[in-house]
Amino acid sequence: MILSVSRKTDIPAYHFDWFLNRVKEGYVINCNPMFPEQLYKTPIDPDTCDCIIFWTKNAIPATDKLDALSDYKYYFQYTITGYETDIERNLPDKKLIIKNFNDLSEKLGPLRMIWRYDPILFTEKYTPKWHLMTFEKIAQDIKGSTQKCVISFLDPYFNSVFINKKLGIYSLDNDELIDFSKRLAQIGLKNGIAIASCAEKIDLEECGIEHNSCIDKDLIERIVGKPFLLSRDKGQREACGCVQSLDIGTYNTCKNGCIYCYATKTNKIEEIYSMKDDSSPILCDRISQSDHAMERKVGSSVSKKKTRKD
Repeated sequence: MILSVSRKTDIPAYHFDWFLNRVKEGYVINCNPMFPEQLYKTPIDPDTCDCIIFWTKNAIPATDKLDALSDYKYYFQYTITGYETDIERNLPDKKLIIKNFNDLSEKLGPLRMIWRYDPILFTEKYTPKWHLMTFEKIAQDIKGSTQKCVISFLDPYFNSVFINKKLGIYSLDNDELIDFSKRLAQIGLKNGIAIASCAEKIDLEECGIEHNSCIDKDLIERIVGKPFLLSRDKGQREACGCVQSLDIGTYNTCKNGCIYCYATKTNKIEEIYSMKDDSSPILCDRISQSDHAMERKVGSSVSKKKTRKD
């Protein structure tokens, strides 16, 4: 089993104590977001959990607590952009974020630290030139702390009409996008960082940018040191190359305040966040005696083929 922690919220920033309690107790309960009454109980232990993928914009609250996961394999998808508080409203100073990224890399190694520079959006303020300058500055600041940067361009989720109107977001034409992407790849190359795209339909290989799998079978095999039997996650977008995983997050439980976020509705955050209880088996919710959680049958996805050696 591959555990995604989490596409839906920033668990390292806001709910890491809750997650460590789930690891300690050996199980987690989550619900089907389309049918909240459907509850599932999933074991979390080193025998069934092959790898954990943490998604975050701020791992500072989690960094000193990672020793509790010494029996587990994991890596970070860590987003660092240069956006100001008009876009990412509640993050710490980016200098602190960059320092935390470098500190984590020193602890875990650059293979396990994936830098995300996404989503890329263009406005009168955040122009292609601004992005290239900002991207290069961050790349220089974390040089040697990562081997890969994942990029994506803002997708038209449900709230994009509001975002476009408020910020004046515009798109580049194809030639402009190709030129911009080539220059990103060149900056990455200078700093020893391979650039890959996340769920982008456009083929950027001519720019030196490959299609990426954020939950990446090859990377998991390199980290764990064993071959895996993992299939593509059909529940993701068509252009997504991720393999199957179990996401244990809950929508509307992140307070980063990113205006482009598809997983958070600002009018629901306080209501759902008010139920935060780090001792509860379900994130920002409670289980009553009348609730019944179905046991999810999971196991290791390790292949029986010969162990991989890197």
